[in-house]
Amino acid sequence: MNVVRSRMLQTPADRQLQAAKDLVAELGRHLDVAVAVRLWDGSLTPLGTRPADGLAISIAQPGVIASLVRRPTLDRLIRLYAHGEIGIEGGTLIDLGEQFGDGGRKNLKRLDKKTLLKSLWPFLFAPGAKLDRSRDFGGDEVGEGRAKAQNRDFIKFHYDVGNAFYRLFLDPMMQYSCGYFTDWDNTLENAQRDKLEMICRKLRLRPGERFLDIGCGWGGLVCYAAEHFGVRAHGITLSDAQLELARERIASRGLQGLVTVEIRDYADLTGTYDKIASIGMYEHIGVANIPRYLSTVRGLLAPDGLFLNHAISRKAKKKKRRFSQRPEQRALLKYIFPGGELDDIGHTVASMEQQGFEVHDVEAWRQHYARTTRHWCERLTARREEAVALVGEETYRIWVAYLAGCSLAFTRGTARIFQTLVSKSAKGPAPLPPTRADLYR
Repeated sequence: MNVVRSRMLQTPADRQLQAAKDLVAELGRHLDVAVAVRLWDGSLTPLGTRPADGLAISIAQPGVIASLVRRPTLDRLIRLYAHGEIGIEGGTLIDLGEQFGDGGRKNLKRLDKKTLLKSLWPFLFAPGAKLDRSRDFGGDEVGEGRAKAQNRDFIKFHYDVGNAFYRLFLDPMMQYSCGYFTDWDNTLENAQRDKLEMICRKLRLRPGERFLDIGCGWGGLVCYAAEHFGVRAHGITLSDAQLELARERIASRGLQGLVTVEIRDYADLTGTYDKIASIGMYEHIGVANIPRYLSTVRGLLAPDGLFLNHAISRKAKKKKRRFSQRPEQRALLKYIFPGGELDDIGHTVASMEQQGFEVHDVEAWRQHYARTTRHWCERLTARREEAVALVGEETYRIWVAYLAGCSLAFTRGTARIFQTLVSKSAKGPAPLPPTRADLYR
């Protein structure tokens, strides 16, 4: 009777706090991870029996649970994190993700339904956390039936967040693509330098050759290829911020006679190039546009030329369906990469052959990108104050979540990345040496 009476005397706020503790305890019985949950009163409740060692999920107010009860979506979870209503203490999002990915997740279907309902009931009609939509792309982020004008809108949304922001976590050459770790203990700077070297070697660049980089970013590859391999390089981008810095670098290195860059859509390119690279650009074009893209590249390539395509991919599905239908992909499109879409490597290779290419080499770099994105996430996290001063708390948090999610996806194999080397299909000898030995000299 005294227990019943004490519950009746509790305020709604008291009942919500106790219900939240009961909910965390019930989840912990099934998850059993080395993580705790810090509620809005400062209390810590473990999500299992293992010591958390300071790693905790913080929940700022009861409205967080109320919002998730009424709309339990990934999009809502991202918004709550971005607005600081959910936080991470004592580690990074990667640390948290590794806990839930390394055997920590058990069958949540075994949750006691009565306990679950009892714990969630005080939040069902309670006010939720107030969230805005200031960071959304705001347009057709999927990009179905896109026009060329949309391509530039998509790229500007992502890359024109500011060069100063990217400098916080990228290497000095501003390489915003997968590094190449010849040793897993190498620094990010070494890995990115080795990546540029390997790309140039795979393309067998020679002095005086005409080299095209489609999606040249801040000009790192075109400058490296000109300086170390003596090519005449041209790069294209759709980002004004990237173009400005690339031109500054070309001038500072005295490469004006060897390297040029411009704002241009790939579909408008003309001319002939001995070697062509596309590093991290293929993901932006959309699966429906792959035939047109490859046909355009083939038309630009010299008869005995080589084309290197470096692209993130997804696993092939048993049933054909758009990758963008998945909640995590929709969130990525909305907040980070509007217009992006991942292909699977089988379809990429088949499309290349259908468009008149001969495939010579396909190399997986999944573990390299898992490590690269981990470096990026940790470096950006370490420079939080500078990042917030540049782009604001919300954008900073979204980027940290994005980089952490990418690292976990590549670690677990739900995302892949491949470098594919091709030439125009021919009946005679391929424009390559008999072995790969020259790549590792």
